[in-house]
Amino acid sequence: MQETTKIEFTRVNNDVNGNPRYVCHFLNLLTYKESVNLEIWISDKYKIACKRANKIGGRKYHTKSYGGGIVFQSYNLKDTEQSILDIVKKES
Repeated sequence: MQETTKIEFTRVNNDVNGNPRYVCHFLNLLTYKESVNLEIWISDKYKIACKRANKIGGRKYHTKSYGGGIVFQSYNLKDTEQSILDIVKKES
């Protein structure tokens, strides 16, 4: 059964230890002001998102199939989503 979340996650291959991994778009880790600010380059927005993701266990996703992705190891998407929402709220 698929968990229902506000953030759209895509299931990717497990890590080397067999743990489930999910990818979301980096824009989910930006505040609204950051995402609409045209003075901030996309590459800088991605750096901001990666830095926030690192604080909660996320990493840059290095594949051509999903550009701009952040990958999380997670057995509970609700908790992962809540961590993302909390860190973005804290930054706004």
